[in-house]
Amino acid sequence: MVSVHKGDWDKSRGPDLGPARARIENVHEFNRAWLAAAQRVLKPNGSLWVSGTAHVIHSVGFALQQLGFKLLNDISWVKPNPPPNLSCRYFTHAAETIIWAAKNSKSRHTFNYKLMKETNRGKQMKSVWGIRPPESWEKKFGKHPTQKPVALLDRILLASTNEGDLVLDPFSGSGTTAIAALRTRRTAVGLELSYEYLALTLQRLTSDLIRVELSLTTIQFSLDLLPDPMDRSCSGRFLKRAPFSCKPSTQPQPMSANLKLVQQECRFYFIGRHNRVVIFSVLAPTLEAAREKFRASGHPDSDALFIIKTETQIYLA
Repeated sequence: MVSVHKGDWDKSRGPDLGPARARIENVHEFNRAWLAAAQRVLKPNGSLWVSGTAHVIHSVGFALQQLGFKLLNDISWVKPNPPPNLSCRYFTHAAETIIWAAKNSKSRHTFNYKLMKETNRGKQMKSVWGIRPPESWEKKFGKHPTQKPVALLDRILLASTNEGDLVLDPFSGSGTTAIAALRTRRTAVGLELSYEYLALTLQRLTSDLIRVELSLTTIQFSLDLLPDPMDRSCSGRFLKRAPFSCKPSTQPQPMSANLKLVQQECRFYFIGRHNRVVIFSVLAPTLEAAREKFRASGHPDSDALFIIKTETQIYLA
């Protein structure tokens, strides 16, 4: 058997050398504590999803019952190509259990039945889900030892929430829940103790925002250069540069000597905090100049979740 060290956060909260019962009781006490905190902030008709393997999911299920949650489903997430069991003393671990529960017996939880049926080619969706583990593109910037695939979180959010709903992940990890919320037009709040995984989450979120932005926006410019001989480059218009100013690269460019730089511009895109679309774009030499124009247009700073900067250079052959 191979021992996987996921981090100090994954260690039992019981005494290392104490009886097994003490360790188990401490784990269960922790599960009850965080589930009670989640239940406290959960909206009356909200629901909760918890995934886990055999070492913890039974404690989670029992704690949910003790706290008065209403158990809705237990989903079997089946991994089509799981890692092999190297000890050859157990069946290969090919599934995780995901418990779906409502806040209490009076909750009128959201279930988008028609959408799930359409997703499943017109048939009722069963509680056994065959979804591959995280793909290579999901680990581009790094990975978390318990990372879940975006496809799994997409399905969970589409099934049990609506656009604009607020989603809380108290164990954010690498930010997959936040990414899925962004993709499905939900708002997400994530809690994470590790700076390493917070940084990974920001990298993944920023990358996803840029990919969405490029898929939705077309950059347009005029090729009729002769009627307007004005130098549009940042260096031609602005002599003093702030820390985020656009300036020509000092590195040698592998360009032909016959090519002439005829236009260079910096554009800033402001991504809305609530609807995740471009709410304002402007040509500006620096980030601060762009923000001043953003405010002048009537937007407070809080309207923007992210600001994306692009640089364009046009050469005349």
